[in-house]
Amino acid sequence: MTPKIHAKPAGILLLALSLALAGCSKPAATSELPAAKVTGDEVQFAAGSPQLDSISVDEARTRTIAIHHLTGRLYLDDDLTVHVFTPVAGRVTKVLADLGQVVTNGSPLMEIDSPDFGQALSAARTAVANLAAADKANTRTKELLAHGAAAQKDVEAAEAAYGAALAERDRAEAVLANYGGSDRSTNELYLLHSPLGGVVVDKNVNPGQELRADMMLGNVPQTFNSLFTVSDPAWLWLQLDVPETDLSALAPGQRLMIHSAAFDGKTFEGRLEKIADTLDPATRTVKARGLVANPELLLKAEMYVTVDVVQATDRMAAAGVEIPSSSVFMLDDNYYLFVETAPGQFKRQQVKVGAEADGKIPVFAGLTTGQKVVTEGALLLQSIVNPAD
Repeated sequence: MTPKIHAKPAGILLLALSLALAGCSKPAATSELPAAKVTGDEVQFAAGSPQLDSISVDEARTRTIAIHHLTGRLYLDDDLTVHVFTPVAGRVTKVLADLGQVVTNGSPLMEIDSPDFGQALSAARTAVANLAAADKANTRTKELLAHGAAAQKDVEAAEAAYGAALAERDRAEAVLANYGGSDRSTNELYLLHSPLGGVVVDKNVNPGQELRADMMLGNVPQTFNSLFTVSDPAWLWLQLDVPETDLSALAPGQRLMIHSAAFDGKTFEGRLEKIADTLDPATRTVKARGLVANPELLLKAEMYVTVDVVQATDRMAAAGVEIPSSSVFMLDDNYYLFVETAPGQFKRQQVKVGAEADGKIPVFAGLTTGQKVVTEGALLLQSIVNPAD
């Protein structure tokens, strides 16, 4: 009896049509081959039967559900990135770092001839000298008091002067330390240092340029831009635009498989870290953030990528197994496949399946992980189990 075929996903429809054609073919095509033993839904071939050459099997594997082909944008990891401004005003005399240069924490980026730094240096050195003088005066006054050559009020005044000098020294050195300098500097040339190690990924300064410490407060793009941007591009952040319908399948910690048009066929690994608490009312998408490993530095910030979000492992128990869509065929509104129960022996089983995607189809019932599924030759087996009348 010819199977009843309904419109279904492309892979299953082609199998069903092929099954129908197989059922209409002449029985004589298989009569020349060694007869197979058919018992109900089971088919058994003798050892060495040539029909076995047309049958391929593979194990059913636990399904790893993925939300396929989300769009994403790569950008620098804020936790590993710093935008460097100048804390002093002055004129740039030397630029010591260039784009792509690897720097360490404390590496000099540029040199500035800065009156601000010179003033802070002068104040710090003056405070050190005043403290030394106050210390000597305090000691001398105490010695004179011990010999009856000074009054108690003179000692108290000397101690107060010493305390004031000490506080001023601490204040002046703290200001200088904020600039990254010390009272041992000998000129007002200020070195701007990198506050962390990484790679110089952006530079907006040239020798001879005049700088102000309040440039970062400006509202003009050319003055708002940082002088240097240092980051570690071995890790990048990924912004995902997740459709509202896929939100329930997301969870922090899920594995990400990232694909870039610049590197066709290469997959980069990452993980999902954060999911936004609000929905964009215009696009009906949710922003999510992932972290992407980039050890070869192939990926670049601001690249657009496609991403597969793999389901968390604690949800896989209900995900069923995944098999090639060529394994499944449909008869009278039900789905079937063949499993290998022993060498040369196959059994037809009814299964419950999901939607086909990328040549794979999930099976939720009727099949377990590890069973050997016929991936090629299912139609041949079906034509033997149910030959045409």
